[in-house]
Amino acid sequence: MSHKNVDVVVVGAGAAGMSGAVALAESGLQVVLLDEQGSPGGQIYRGITLAPLARRDMLGPDYARGNSLAQALASSTVQYESGASVWQVTRDHQVSYLREGRLQTLQAKAVLLATGAMERPFPIPGWTLPGVMSAGAAQILLKSAGLAPGEPVVLAGCGPLLYLLGWQYLRAGVAIKALVDTTRPEDYWRARRHLFAALRAWPYLRKGLDLMRSLRRAGIAHYTGAEHLAIEGTDSASALSFTAAGKPVRVATRCVLLHQGVVPNIQFSQSLRAQHEWDAAQLCFSPVTDVWGELDVAGVYVAGDGAGIGGAQAAAVQGELAALAIACKLKSITPEHRDQEAASLRAGLDAHLRIRPFLDALYRPKDENRIPADDVMVCRCEELTAGEVRAFVKLGCTGPNQAKSFGRCGMGPCQGRMCGLTVTEVIAHARGVPASEVGYYRIRPPIKPITLGELAGE
Repeated sequence: MSHKNVDVVVVGAGAAGMSGAVALAESGLQVVLLDEQGSPGGQIYRGITLAPLARRDMLGPDYARGNSLAQALASSTVQYESGASVWQVTRDHQVSYLREGRLQTLQAKAVLLATGAMERPFPIPGWTLPGVMSAGAAQILLKSAGLAPGEPVVLAGCGPLLYLLGWQYLRAGVAIKALVDTTRPEDYWRARRHLFAALRAWPYLRKGLDLMRSLRRAGIAHYTGAEHLAIEGTDSASALSFTAAGKPVRVATRCVLLHQGVVPNIQFSQSLRAQHEWDAAQLCFSPVTDVWGELDVAGVYVAGDGAGIGGAQAAAVQGELAALAIACKLKSITPEHRDQEAASLRAGLDAHLRIRPFLDALYRPKDENRIPADDVMVCRCEELTAGEVRAFVKLGCTGPNQAKSFGRCGMGPCQGRMCGLTVTEVIAHARGVPASEVGYYRIRPPIKPITLGELAGE
């Protein structure tokens, strides 16, 4: 196992990680950027340096924007380590990762976590059947390999990504059988109080409206206000059933793509025992940071969607702001230089975030799609249902960590990523208390699976 001292380690090569790493290197610091993927880009810009021009055009200008970040990274002095699976970050800035079968550790003066977002669980009847996947996973296949379903698909849920993927599928020639939106009229009413701020972010609104118009012009069946979603099938998906406008609807399909927004990936910040709070607007836990992104763990910063969902352009700005703070702390730049550079960045960040309250209100996931009925699977790894979790509560289980003892909930390969928020909300609902009181899993390393043989190789 190799050990090396560096100035800063950046974890994650998405928008925040790339921009932050480049800014840190420009300030004269020795920077190592660790990323699990084979090329930079994160989830939003996945495969951007490898994608043919035709695929970039198909995915649209927002995707192509990531190329300038990747080019800046390539021309910088940042030491970029692809295929690096980070399994531990300590409070004293030691970062351990596995790369090419070898364990390596970096000792840094500061750490920037740019781990991005992950899709919110969508636990409805049948969601674990073959033929059902998340819209985000489907988009990853499209970005990284140009792969798409060979038969008509049904897109179901809510949020901008659902419409973006539909638009991209149209351009890729994929047949879309139906778009099933769970957004109801009352959601638009709730979002209207944020409309003025959203209008000041008109480019974002215009993009969303253009996506919707494209799908309507294509003649795709579009259902709104959908409720009681369930995927039918035994060995695999055969149909999506739901109600719309008070009437039952059944759409036969072998491919259902689900999505109801994204949430911060907080596995590393949780493992550091940093302070987190429940975000009532985005219905998730987010790390508590100062205005520069620093956690209450000194010298550890979070930038991008891992600190709260804001989108790729906001993430890039947050990466630069965190870099300024780190560079100043390590005396690579002066406080005056930091503050001068930050002023314009903060103005840009505010502009990118204006749309968020409107989107959070409009696409707020429904209770029935977050807090499932008793017979719905919650923990896929350990095959536990919501009813079993509720039974644990009746026996005295008060939170997710106790649920581990009762039924190994959250102890499988995904380390609670797929079930964490669901288990929190199921327990909170069963106890009649806020999710903030119930809390989240106590995350411990290894954050990513490693074998005993790999550890023994140390």
